[in-house]
Amino acid sequence: MSYDLIVIGGGPAGYVGAIRAAQLGKKVACVEMDRAGGTCLNWGCIPTKALLKNAEVYQLLSKHAASFGLKFDNLEYDWNKIIGRSRGVSDNLARGIESLFKKNKVDYIRGHATVKDAKSVEVTAQNGTKTTCETANILIATGCVSREMPGFPFNGKSVIGSKQALVIPEQPKDIIIIGAGAIGIEFAYFFNAYGTNVTVVEMLDKILPVEDEEVSATLEKSLSKQGIRILTGTKVEKAETTNKGVRLKVVGKADEVLEAAVALVAVGVSPLVPEGLKLDLDRGYIKTDDRYETSVKGVYAAGDIIGPPWLAHVASYEAVQCVEGIFAGTRPKKVKVFPGCTYCHPQVASVGLTETALKERHIAYKTGKFPFRASGKAQAVADDEGFVKLLFGAENGELLGAHIIGGDATEMIAELGLALTLEATHEEIGATIHAHPTLSEAIMEATHAAEGHAIHF
Repeated sequence: MSYDLIVIGGGPAGYVGAIRAAQLGKKVACVEMDRAGGTCLNWGCIPTKALLKNAEVYQLLSKHAASFGLKFDNLEYDWNKIIGRSRGVSDNLARGIESLFKKNKVDYIRGHATVKDAKSVEVTAQNGTKTTCETANILIATGCVSREMPGFPFNGKSVIGSKQALVIPEQPKDIIIIGAGAIGIEFAYFFNAYGTNVTVVEMLDKILPVEDEEVSATLEKSLSKQGIRILTGTKVEKAETTNKGVRLKVVGKADEVLEAAVALVAVGVSPLVPEGLKLDLDRGYIKTDDRYETSVKGVYAAGDIIGPPWLAHVASYEAVQCVEGIFAGTRPKKVKVFPGCTYCHPQVASVGLTETALKERHIAYKTGKFPFRASGKAQAVADDEGFVKLLFGAENGELLGAHIIGGDATEMIAELGLALTLEATHEEIGATIHAHPTLSEAIMEATHAAEGHAIHF
């Protein structure tokens, strides 16, 4: 077979790039060795959100039912069905992507891809059969895999990564989570909601290290109140498996030995570079130019494989920019403004610069902050924890950064991403009528607060 484009990888960069190229009238194939949707849909973003919703519902009923006037005896849960619902959501959406391939006439090829040269890709099927496909262009979107700790490899039982955590057959009595980024914190919330004793170990001085300091501190306080033990400024000096599970020696703010049935390692990711063609790399990630082209002409790369930020929505954006640059003659854009989200409860979402970053760059700014406890909608739905914090340029009033912690924060952040893209000012955001009662009113109120005239706080 001969194609205009072969995409290697069927995740958020791969399948989106393949479909967009097909929409432009090109003959396209997408090669995926697991299943359409990649890590995000099958082993990451989507199934974790299903698990987290289950946890949120259970926590609401088990701890706050009385405040809603609800009474019941012997509230129980079925662990297998919780895991099963998550897998069902992923399976359904994966089938949806396969249908989109058919609709857009994208050839979906299951197998392991090897880039023979800039114009050919060899695919090895599960039965060992090899097929060579010719192509004018190649887009590498192979993504990343969970990174192991040196000397403490995954064994699928007592030492696991996020993929194994999604299908863990039995709820662990206790778990140590190494790493307090988004993945570590989301799983900490999930397991704790069902009564697992959770300890989070983070080498840096705060959880969610890339987020606003006040947001991180507020979340740590909330999660600690929920029963999660959090050890920041603490490093794992030694880790080993035992007959009962794992034993970790940690040093820092806390010097002690931790033991648990399971350790979940969430310390980052490693790039999954395809075999075959030699490409220029930067710390293991594929180097690309301003058109997403690699060091080999006609071979492009997008998504996690080209480095941070490792976010599905960023990967999709990059793939579309790359493909349109190849086939539509446009000038591809690089990612500048993008939201970051963590789906524990309370949720965390942000876009743009933090106060720390603004201070480091010596940019004068004004802060507008509005707590959800002053929001009528937040009180009505019994979810008034957290706040909206907006950062505006002191001179021109343009939005520079937005940080939210609270219910539905991850849904509210899109408005502020648009505001950043359009370089909207506090006057423009504040003059936009927000429906009442909604949580998003907090954005309007925080904007007014930056000018010293918030009405409801």
